[in-house]
Amino acid sequence: MRRRDVLILLGGAAIAWPVAARGQQPMPVIGYLSVGSPETDNIPGRLIAFQRGLEEAGYVEGRNVAIEYRWAEGQYDRLPALATDLVRRQVSVIVTQNMPTTLAAKAATSTIPIVFDLGVDPVRSGVVASLSRPGGNITGVALLGTELIGKRLELLHDLLPAAAIVALLINPTNPSQPDRESSAFQEAARLLGLRAHVLHASTPSEIDAALSAVAELQAGGLVVSIDPFFTSRREQIVALAARHAVPAIYAWRLFPAAGGLMSYGSDIADSYRQLAFYSAKILKGAAPADLPVQQVVRIELVINLKTAKALGLTIPPLILGRADEVIE
Repeated sequence: MRRRDVLILLGGAAIAWPVAARGQQPMPVIGYLSVGSPETDNIPGRLIAFQRGLEEAGYVEGRNVAIEYRWAEGQYDRLPALATDLVRRQVSVIVTQNMPTTLAAKAATSTIPIVFDLGVDPVRSGVVASLSRPGGNITGVALLGTELIGKRLELLHDLLPAAAIVALLINPTNPSQPDRESSAFQEAARLLGLRAHVLHASTPSEIDAALSAVAELQAGGLVVSIDPFFTSRREQIVALAARHAVPAIYAWRLFPAAGGLMSYGSDIADSYRQLAFYSAKILKGAAPADLPVQQVVRIELVINLKTAKALGLTIPPLILGRADEVIE
């Protein structure tokens, strides 16, 4: 072969090699950090909404994007190690679902982009510098979370105007929510002229004891705080509320869907769809610091009429007319 032909072949290989190499680049990886489990994240529709949002943005799991899931199974102390593992895996972006997962990811990396879903004010809690310019490697979606505790209590009060005693069930092992929710609940009760009790539960047996205490305190209503552990034990909580004839209000629709009285909270599917959109933008090169924090303000009121009837309650027309969904 002549020297000139060899040079042409080598030149062609030099041109073709980067193209082939680009075609063989590994697909981007999203790290999904959850304090719950596949079961708790699937039933409220979080994962389905997230995956569908990715598809709308052009990413299909297993085809052109991979997702590394890390589940704490309700054990908050596992989150730092799980976040560190995702960083070691060198994922392209980490998706977090509440304050504990967000803080764990933030402590684990200052370079890998983080997209959060928070039910607390991300500015006041120090997660971002501002909603419009979050700064650093972090942005996400802010829900109405703790702010709705008072509204849930107001709905119970409107339904049960004669009740003078109310209770809040919280998980004391949750490192971010209990103090905020307890303070918001007690302040709302004070404004309504109600006596408030805060009950703690972080195990199935403590849930049993807490619901028994609600009955012993003669509380007219119960507010159940947002917590993945309570979500995973919703059937137990709903059954105990029915056994003790305690009207209870929850944050998510899946509680009245399981037989609970009613729920009032942010639209989970909408927030996780937004998480997917932001994750996709980052995969396409956007910087988290340039993506303003999105605020999800859509709230759902869901009422289970069958449960109301079993409790001997008549839902006032004003409340019924506001419901986004009525389960009969």
